[in-house]
Amino acid sequence: MDQWIASPTTSLATFALNMLLGLALSVVVAWYYQAYGQALTNRRKLAALLPILTLTTGIVISIVKSSLALSLGLVGALSIVRFRTAIKEPEELMFLFVAIAIGLGVGAEQRWVTVVGVALLMAYVSIRLALGRGTQRHNLYLNILVAENPSVSLSSVNACLLAHVDVLDFRRLDSRDGTLQLTYFVDCRNPQAVSDLVADLKVTFAGAEVSLLQQEQVLGD
Repeated sequence: MDQWIASPTTSLATFALNMLLGLALSVVVAWYYQAYGQALTNRRKLAALLPILTLTTGIVISIVKSSLALSLGLVGALSIVRFRTAIKEPEELMFLFVAIAIGLGVGAEQRWVTVVGVALLMAYVSIRLALGRGTQRHNLYLNILVAENPSVSLSSVNACLLAHVDVLDFRRLDSRDGTLQLTYFVDCRNPQAVSDLVADLKVTFAGAEVSLLQQEQVLGD
């Protein structure tokens, strides 16, 4: 039975040091995600939870690493956990894994490996973000509301849009009460193309109502 249960080998001082290091690293990662993340969800709420996830992971690893029985029990306990909220953004998933990795590293007392790994990861993400700013694109949700008539069709609206944008992704069409509502995701390099697009739509389709929403600002600040 002794081979299944071992005495704890981590002192309270060492455990506290590991948790403080994990907290510091996770706070840095959370700040970066909130300040520079591109996810459409509420980044502030998720950022506040990342340090908690890191510390929870670190506590669990610190407890079970000295006991095979506890490790097996943890596997059984986690097998019944079900998450009700789906992770829809790849960026969310990436930062959740970073927080978990920090917790695993400090819980296993791999401090320098964790610090160096997080530093290299954040450096790579920062460099990638800096290089991407020079070619920043304007990703927009476009909603068009126009009165239905023989001259208005999906193909005619698409032709007008393609004259101004680089990428056109049709999302939705609604027809009711004599009006046609079209929803698109558009991508363009030149900010001037946005104003030209709106002006062209109003000229081509008299009385059209146009609304644009920048996707980076949706529930993200």
